Amino acid sequence: MNKNMSYDAVMDRRSEIMKKSVGIDYNDFEYEGMGFDYERMMNETGYTLDEIREIQGSTGVGNTPLIELKNLTALARKFASKGNGARIFIKDEASNPSGSFKARRAANAVYHAKKLGYKGVIAATSGNYGAAVASQAAMQGLKCIIVQECYDSTGKGQPEIIEKARKCEAYGAEVIQLTVGPELFYTFLKLLEETGYFNASLYTPFGIAGVETLGYELVEQIREREGRHPDVVVCTNAGGGNLTGTARGIIKAGAKYTNIIGASVNLKGLHMASDKLFNKKSFTTGHTGFGIPFSTWPDRSDVPRSAARALRYMDRYVLVNQGEVFYMTEALAQLEGLERGPAGNTSLAAAFSIAQELKEDEIIVVQETEYTGAGKHIQPQLSFARENGIEILFGDPKEEIQGENIVLPSHPSQIKAVDTDLNKLKASYIKNCIKNTGAKEATIEDIEFLIKETKSSNEFVKNTLENLNINIK
Repeated sequence: MNKNMSYDAVMDRRSEIMKKSVGIDYNDFEYEGMGFDYERMMNETGYTLDEIREIQGSTGVGNTPLIELKNLTALARKFASKGNGARIFIKDEASNPSGSFKARRAANAVYHAKKLGYKGVIAATSGNYGAAVASQAAMQGLKCIIVQECYDSTGKGQPEIIEKARKCEAYGAEVIQLTVGPELFYTFLKLLEETGYFNASLYTPFGIAGVETLGYELVEQIREREGRHPDVVVCTNAGGGNLTGTARGIIKAGAKYTNIIGASVNLKGLHMASDKLFNKKSFTTGHTGFGIPFSTWPDRSDVPRSAARALRYMDRYVLVNQGEVFYMTEALAQLEGLERGPAGNTSLAAAFSIAQELKEDEIIVVQETEYTGAGKHIQPQLSFARENGIEILFGDPKEEIQGENIVLPSHPSQIKAVDTDLNKLKASYIKNCIKNTGAKEATIEDIEFLIKETKSSNEFVKNTLENLNINIK
């Protein structure tokens, strides 16, 4: 008997499809109230950190260089107060086989798929993760399908996404490109059901545990070189997995007092699901269109409970503008001889500004870079912006208006990371938690869960619940 493959029917079967395609019954981790057992879910991977490092090492993933950016540090010190200007280091994740840190997530997920006997893997992504999954699938001899949200309704696609499709196809993957809209998740679910392939989601425990090695490594490398832990680690933040995995690895390495700062490109007002606005942005990841909604409700992802939960680990969240990131991409190339993709330099732009707030003897680590080339390079991205009516000019980045212009700094002193109100995001998460779970009251267990989820105090959570008219039992 043929299954009903209509949109509504497939969406109604999503829990069943997910269970078969991931091998995890997420219901096992649910508490009676609002929360779930996050650490138990993470332990579901069944792999220790050492085992994950061995898995990654078998395909050439990990052990990437840590490079001190002496020239950019010197430049930052020119604009800092006397005695300020922390040393800037960068973890060069472009050295991974597919050119980004996401090889760490993919290595773990694809290895596990093969271990469980799946014949292939599927991932829904327009970013570097698709190339990472395709690369690892090729190494493990598995089939691979990558589903991309690539075009607007006129068939116009962003050069960065098209470049990533090329890379996926180079590794032998089948790439299915869609227009922006709700068909992405429907197509993804339908393919999982039809093929019986493994869901190599960005948001499973396997994927996030893979990034823990990145945080662990950078602490090891700083400790070996400097005899101490880094003071600050800046992570580009989109869906939250980069920051979550890195922070968990940093903690496991013993660096409990290292500050974890998330950084996103400010794309305020550009809705990611809008056909009209889809091509008005020059960044397809690492921006507020993902960073803020996924922080305030991580479970909007393609699995019932996302393992990427940035608010659990974030000490500070800053925004930088598109022009600032493009500028820092050029500065990295011309001052340090490292040509890397713009999106990965979001955290570098933020770190350049934050370093000026810190003392000279402090250490700030930019925890990832990504490869560049073809559509991922600055020039095609700026050309595409012009074609879509975006004005490109030099000036003060504060004057950048998202969707209207890109303002390249006329001087490096103008690069300034701007803080986002973390408490506002935490309150928004609690509000979304109540809305999505249908909770009418909060138990002591609920409050304990929310404290961990938002890395906040008992008082903050209780006050937020009271402001939302939620009775505390």
